[in-house]
Amino acid sequence: MSKPYILFFIAVLFIGVYSFTGCHKKPIIDGWPKMTAKGVTLTPRSFQSVDVTDFFQKAGEAGGVVSWAGDWIELGDTVAGAPKFLAEMAKDYAIIPIFEAQFFTQSTGELIRPLDDTTKANYKRMAAAFAGKYHPGSFAFGIEVNVLYEKSPADFDNFAAFYAQVYDTVKSVSPSTKVFTIFQLEKMKGLNGGLFGGINDTTKSQWHLLNQFPKSDLLAFTTYPGMIYKNPSDIPAEYYEDIEPYIDRPISFTEIGWHSAASPTEWESSEEEQAEFVSRFFNLSYDFDKEIVIWSFLYDQDTAVPFNSMGLRRSDGSARPAWDKWVRAISYSDRKNPHI
Repeated sequence: MSKPYILFFIAVLFIGVYSFTGCHKKPIIDGWPKMTAKGVTLTPRSFQSVDVTDFFQKAGEAGGVVSWAGDWIELGDTVAGAPKFLAEMAKDYAIIPIFEAQFFTQSTGELIRPLDDTTKANYKRMAAAFAGKYHPGSFAFGIEVNVLYEKSPADFDNFAAFYAQVYDTVKSVSPSTKVFTIFQLEKMKGLNGGLFGGINDTTKSQWHLLNQFPKSDLLAFTTYPGMIYKNPSDIPAEYYEDIEPYIDRPISFTEIGWHSAASPTEWESSEEEQAEFVSRFFNLSYDFDKEIVIWSFLYDQDTAVPFNSMGLRRSDGSARPAWDKWVRAISYSDRKNPHI
């Protein structure tokens, strides 16, 4: 499930490590790294200088990868755009960030602006200029695009065709950039019950949508099992095995999370459950050599329930038990490990 996009109007810094190459499934294939690149999204306590500095320090401890997600149009802001500052400051920190450009609002399925010829030309020009100047390691276009399919199949088809053009354009100016789009895993599986408000029906899975993006360099998902299951222990042991038949490229999870608050009603959680999910995620997904795994929030943010309590650290700056679990996971490759 998506989180609200934070449009930053100040110079922002991002931290990331690794040039992302990876294998699809164990055993490890020669030449591909054994460790998954891990990190968080850009979610400081505030944008006061002391909190920004603190965020960078903690982000390094959390794996050193930081992702930006926002309105596609920000790529064209050459004065104060968040992507611009991310890319330029990355040089000073010797890091590689992740960029995710969005073109619709997940909660409503409405396009941010009409995806007509004029908008497409602007989007493509901005993507090409940004990629040509900064040569990002990872560049996503479209976030949870299967949500758009549910709201408007016509808009989805329009974007899928346009995405192929964007892919070619970015590759033409930055061949090493990994270009991809992002899907929402629970909905791909046909799970629309729980906090999604619908019903779970695996006969309505959406795996066929992957076929419309053959040029995607990564198989990328957001995953929030807590929207479906009330406890981490309820998540089936084979939960992530549904992905296996579709593995034809490296896998990434660009957002994962579990809330820690005793809300919403009948879906109460706790900090202990959040920590339990960190362990369960890595143990249930250990078969897959994940290229990137991003926890959605470093610090709690002022956003919708249940996402407002998903921070690895509390709004007062203190660490939750999940923080220790996450940091510990950084030391291990993707295997079952009782110490995570």
